[in-house]
Amino acid sequence: MSEAKIRLSEITEENWLEVASLSVEDGQKRFVAPAQGILARGYVYRNCGGRVYVIEADGTIVGAALVREFTEEPLGYDLQQFMIDRRYQGRGYGTRALELILDELRREGRYDHVEVCVKKDDETAIRLYLKAGFRDSGYIDKEVTDAVNLICGLNG
Repeated sequence: MSEAKIRLSEITEENWLEVASLSVEDGQKRFVAPAQGILARGYVYRNCGGRVYVIEADGTIVGAALVREFTEEPLGYDLQQFMIDRRYQGRGYGTRALELILDELRREGRYDHVEVCVKKDDETAIRLYLKAGFRDSGYIDKEVTDAVNLICGLNG
């Protein structure tokens, strides 16, 4: 069996309802916003570079991610949300999609790093981010003490 072609695309008038219907397993719902919430945040964060990436595998929508820009120091990218629909998990789509997002941010080159805040007990997500080159930043948000802040350099 050949590997699926993973690509990122934009939210459009034609695909937003399909993106909005994506969901994760029940046990994952406390870690990631519902797809509708990801779409809404993309709109809310439009003035700080917010964008929703649609994740496709061989033309089928399998996930979504939200990246925005930090507007206060330290400036950088913030990977706010990242999800693969429950029907498509375990196939490597998340790993490949994350690589594509990081490549896109590197090409864009506005900032030298991307950060993501992950619940400490979301072991699957933490493994994914560490595998992609993220490391613990050491920062602890006093309002989200049950999470770890991970950072990935984009300059090599």
